[in-house]
Amino acid sequence: MRFSEILHLVWINIMESKTKVMLTSLGIIVGAATIVLVIAIGHGGEVDVQEQFKTLNVGAINVTVSTEADMADAMAGGMGGGMMPPGDMGGGGGSFGGGTRTGGGSGGGSRSGGGGIPGGGQMGGGSTRQKGVTLTTTDVEDILSYVPDLSSASIVLSGTGAVLTDNLDEETDETIVGCLPEYQNISNLELLQGDFITQDDEDSKNKVAVIGNSLAKTLFGSAYAAYGDVLTIEGKTYTVVGVLSEIGTVSSGVSPDDSIYLPYSTAQKFVLGSTATPSIMAIASDVKEVSSAMTNITAVLTENYPNGRFTLTDAGSEMEAATTSANTLSMLLIAVAIIVFIVGGIGIMNVLFVSVRERTQEIGILKALGCSKREILMEFLVEANFMSTFGGVLGVIAGFALVPAVRMAGMTVEPLAVSGVLALAFAVVTGTVFGFYPAYKAAQLTPIEALQQE
Repeated sequence: MRFSEILHLVWINIMESKTKVMLTSLGIIVGAATIVLVIAIGHGGEVDVQEQFKTLNVGAINVTVSTEADMADAMAGGMGGGMMPPGDMGGGGGSFGGGTRTGGGSGGGSRSGGGGIPGGGQMGGGSTRQKGVTLTTTDVEDILSYVPDLSSASIVLSGTGAVLTDNLDEETDETIVGCLPEYQNISNLELLQGDFITQDDEDSKNKVAVIGNSLAKTLFGSAYAAYGDVLTIEGKTYTVVGVLSEIGTVSSGVSPDDSIYLPYSTAQKFVLGSTATPSIMAIASDVKEVSSAMTNITAVLTENYPNGRFTLTDAGSEMEAATTSANTLSMLLIAVAIIVFIVGGIGIMNVLFVSVRERTQEIGILKALGCSKREILMEFLVEANFMSTFGGVLGVIAGFALVPAVRMAGMTVEPLAVSGVLALAFAVVTGTVFGFYPAYKAAQLTPIEALQQE
């Protein structure tokens, strides 16, 4: 029997049982749609992570003064890892955890022995209450002088201030960021027009501002109208010398689109001096040297503040953790999709077993007419593949059609063409694997045995 004749027989059998074929293919349809959506959600998660961290270099390091709660957590971690001997702080009193270092002293890179805590008996990241520890521009200078693995650093002060423009009827509270000129490169800020803060602005405490794209539209009507105009912050007038390009969603922290950037000295003196705590952002010259840079920064700051405790986080570790979480979610969803495919395959196998039983006499007649085992096997296998392929095609279409609905739910979804190919391949493999055994059983029937079945 020619292959075209086998296809004709398969087509006749399928047309006679359309409802059964549709119900049998339902599991494959769901599985294929799930594969498409899983890959789209997984890729969307990766894109989302990249978007959130695009304003930070992978080598960026953030330094803050540890709060009492931070130190209590670090102390608990220290107890889990064992108590440090009294006075032995020179060998790296910090601890890493998901890209975070909280420590008192540090080893390599210390200027005079690592800055251990006087009196001994302290643990790395102990619970001593911070007293009068405030980071300054001098600390930035010290870090740049004594830490060889850094390319730049900036002190940062952020908070809120009352802002007023001619377009507003009343003052509105907006995010104010005080920083040094180096902050632009550290945070990958691009300007739509104008210039960023300069060193002269910092030295002279000039009342100039660089405004985020979205905030410029809110305060001035458009991003281009903001440039060169003035706004009032806490009762003092500032000139807008630059407008940032649109950034979009970023990781937790300051959103550049909705912020106003001032020279650090200006922000500290006129806006945020008594309400915000400074932090330091630095960038390692080489991503491979981030860990070493963090250790050395801790050493420098501990020497400046012997009783201080500091928390250091690096963007690379945060990005890696976020990416790992997204990948884990994708793997879980893929596992669900595979289970759905297996259930669909079992459905195809059961239907084919029933079909073999119902068509036993037909098989006997075909064998009596000279059809070989191979041809009978081929007929049932093609039928299984048709049902799985049909379900796969419908599932792929359904998967891509559901993408807008998933986006409406607030998820970042980025469909890929390869997901359709993969889903279809899964469907064909499922039909072949689960359809083979019923087809094999049909092929093994002898003509006499088959013809005698009622």
